[in-house]
Amino acid sequence: MERKDTARQEKRRMMMLNEPVYKVIPKMAVPTIIAFLINSIYSLADTYFVSSLGTNATAAVSVNSSLDQLIMMCGSMLALGANSYIARLMGQGNDKKASQVLSTAFFTAFAIGATLTVFGNIFMLPMVRLLGATPTCEQYSIQYATYVLLAAPFMATNFVMNQCLRSEGSATLSMVGMGAGGILNIILDPIFIFDLNMGVAGASLATAISKVVSFAILVFPYLTRRSMLHLSWRNIRYSRDIVVNVVSVGSSSMFRSGLAVVSAIMLNDIAGNISDSVLAAVGVCNKVMMFPFGIILGFGSGFQPVAGFNWGAKRYDRVESCYRFSSWAALIGATVMGVGLALFTDQLIVAFAGTDPEMHRIGALCMRLQCLALPIHAWVAVVNMLCTGLGNARGAFLLATARQGSCFIPILFPLAHFFGAYGVASVQALADVLTLIPAIPLAIIMSKKIRTAKESITPPPAVE
Repeated sequence: MERKDTARQEKRRMMMLNEPVYKVIPKMAVPTIIAFLINSIYSLADTYFVSSLGTNATAAVSVNSSLDQLIMMCGSMLALGANSYIARLMGQGNDKKASQVLSTAFFTAFAIGATLTVFGNIFMLPMVRLLGATPTCEQYSIQYATYVLLAAPFMATNFVMNQCLRSEGSATLSMVGMGAGGILNIILDPIFIFDLNMGVAGASLATAISKVVSFAILVFPYLTRRSMLHLSWRNIRYSRDIVVNVVSVGSSSMFRSGLAVVSAIMLNDIAGNISDSVLAAVGVCNKVMMFPFGIILGFGSGFQPVAGFNWGAKRYDRVESCYRFSSWAALIGATVMGVGLALFTDQLIVAFAGTDPEMHRIGALCMRLQCLALPIHAWVAVVNMLCTGLGNARGAFLLATARQGSCFIPILFPLAHFFGAYGVASVQALADVLTLIPAIPLAIIMSKKIRTAKESITPPPAVE
């Protein structure tokens, strides 16, 4: 059995180091993309089924998206930081230390998620108000938050396991874990919401159960030692190098998630002050746009570990090829997706807006503008993943916090003040365009870094 596992591990290592990048990156990315798409489907399914309960209920689900982002923040720093460090360690052949990084990140994420569960339930009402719930959707928000909070420890650790499975080349296992939970959520939603007459609380319970099932599937290969890395509380090590490497790279993801929460709360508050229709419209648009965003993030998640693995193995030529291929693929793919979604915007919005004309008008505008900015978002995401994969913590932080932080928050209030609901609808698209300001010089710096590293490698003498 040990010989078989060793052969499997060596096969994965050879795939990361030798298979053509135009094959290995899609091979790593496609399972992740599928998993993200399924995740987007069941997130959208919650909104779709709840929308039949009225605009106020739809607005409540939109508000609680910030809660999902808050839980994501708990696990994302550890997940992305561990992913980057593990990929580089495995590229160097240091699997033992990589297992220590995994175990430390896993158990820390679970503890943080459990803390959120406790304090979220104690301060439930102030929490949903802080997230942007209006008086008319407040009770719906509480119903939705109740069960999701109970699943917070499992949701936080799911991020860690997903990322670490990808870092060792096991993207298919990650897809199965995320995908199975997503499909289960879609099945449970109508049963709990309508058949059991639970309403919004039913959507929350379906989500919570699905997250726990995903956790069980993702942890299985670690517990049965079918993965390259070993998960055990005995492997927990809060050593200086593990903490520094995980936190320095992962902090960019934490701040990105944190700023996403802050910007979402600010956006919800401003939109809710205009009307529940505007709040619901922006929320529905963001749910629909999770599909192309999921594809972009999934593609980047396939590119990042390949780049990091080869950087650790000093295969700088492959790092350069990975970046070039991923940049063009992201630009072309995002353009196609943007055009396709823009053509069917009205039909998509009507499915959720029903007879609410304001929700339809604002939602359609918001979606079309984000479709226009989609190619920019895709390319910036590749540059961000390049910085993360190669351990450039400062660059990863700068880009990760730009889209919903430094390029979003400063323009939110002026746009809302001068243009009202139309300004709220346009803020994310304009922020995506502004992210080019930090991304372009960073792309130049990283390209130069790769070229310099490649030129520093002395070619082997020719064999006569």
